[in-house]
Amino acid sequence: MKSHDIRHNLATEQYLMNNKQFDEPLVLFYYEGPCIIVGRNQNTLEEINQKYVEEHNITVTRRLSGGGAVYQDLGNLCFSFVVDSDSEEFGDFKSFVQPIVDALHAMGAKDAEVSGRNDILVDGKKFSGNAMYSHSGKTFSHGTLMLDVDQNVIADALNVPADKIKSKGIKSVRSRVTNLKPYLAPEYQNLTVPEFRDTLLKELFHVDNLDDIMDKQVTISDDEKAAIDKIYNEYYSNWDWVYGNSPEFTVKKRQHFDYGTIDARLQIDGGKIKNIKFYGDFFGPSDVTALADKLTGVRYDREHVGAVLNSVDTQQYFNGIPTSDVLDLLVD
Repeated sequence: MKSHDIRHNLATEQYLMNNKQFDEPLVLFYYEGPCIIVGRNQNTLEEINQKYVEEHNITVTRRLSGGGAVYQDLGNLCFSFVVDSDSEEFGDFKSFVQPIVDALHAMGAKDAEVSGRNDILVDGKKFSGNAMYSHSGKTFSHGTLMLDVDQNVIADALNVPADKIKSKGIKSVRSRVTNLKPYLAPEYQNLTVPEFRDTLLKELFHVDNLDDIMDKQVTISDDEKAAIDKIYNEYYSNWDWVYGNSPEFTVKKRQHFDYGTIDARLQIDGGKIKNIKFYGDFFGPSDVTALADKLTGVRYDREHVGAVLNSVDTQQYFNGIPTSDVLDLLVD
C-alpha cells in the first residue's frame, strides 16, 4: 500500500500490528511529505510553530508511541519492526535497531551507533529517533532515518518559545541533528529514498536481489484498506486525537501596540479555550469580558479564534488595535 501521507502510513502500521499474524518479525518502510509527528503524551501546540506549519502546509499528527516530536519530509525514511511482545523487552531499542545500524555500517556509515535512550548518532549528531508501543501481545518499534531532510524547515517548524506555553506534557529535547547522506560510502551518497530503502532491505535480508524476498511481502486487500481508512479517520486525521488529546496547559501572550498593551492569559484544555482573561492599558467602550466569554470553549487555533474575532467589532474592546493584530497575538 503506497502512501506519502504520514497519517495513512501510521494507520497501516497500527492495522498490521493489531490484525495480522506473522511467522517472523514484520519490517515496514515508509516515507512521506512534510509532516510533524508528536509523541502520544505531548502537548501538540507546545511542539509546533503553528503559524509556520499552517503557512507551509505541513501535516501534523500524533502517534501511539511516546517520545518527542519529529519533523519528516520526502528526504526521510521511516522503518518499523513489529514483533511478539514476549520476544523483545520493552524499551530495548538497541536490539530493535541494531540490524539497521549493521546495514548502515555496510553502506559506509561506520560510526553510526545507538546512543542514549532511543537515538542513533553519527559523528555525535542525531539522524534517527525511535519510539515503541505495545498492545495485545505485539510491540512495534519505529524510527526515522534522515537521509536528506531539509534541516532549515526543522528549525522553523519545531521552534516554539519556551516561555509562551506551560504544560504537563512531555517536552521534546532538541539535539544536534544531521543527515546521513554525507556519511555513506560514495557509491551510496546519491541514492534516492526509494533506492536507499531497497538497499537497506537487501542488507537486512542478506540478498543481492529483492526478487529473492518477494514471497515475504505482505499484500493488503480492499477490505483491509477500508479498515485502515477507518483508523486514519478515527485517529491520525482526527482533530480530537491530534490536538484535543493534549494535556491542559496555560498560555501567556503579551504585546505592546501603539494604542496600548494587551496581556492575555489563556487556559487550554482538550485543545479548546477553557478560560481566557485580558489585562492591559488598552481602551474600549465595551467590557472585554464579553469577548472572553465568546472565546471560551473555542478550539485554540487560528481558524476558530479568528472566526470569533471576525464576528465581532474588536474595536469595542481594543480601540485602535486591528483585529488581525489581536489574532496574531493570541494564536501565533
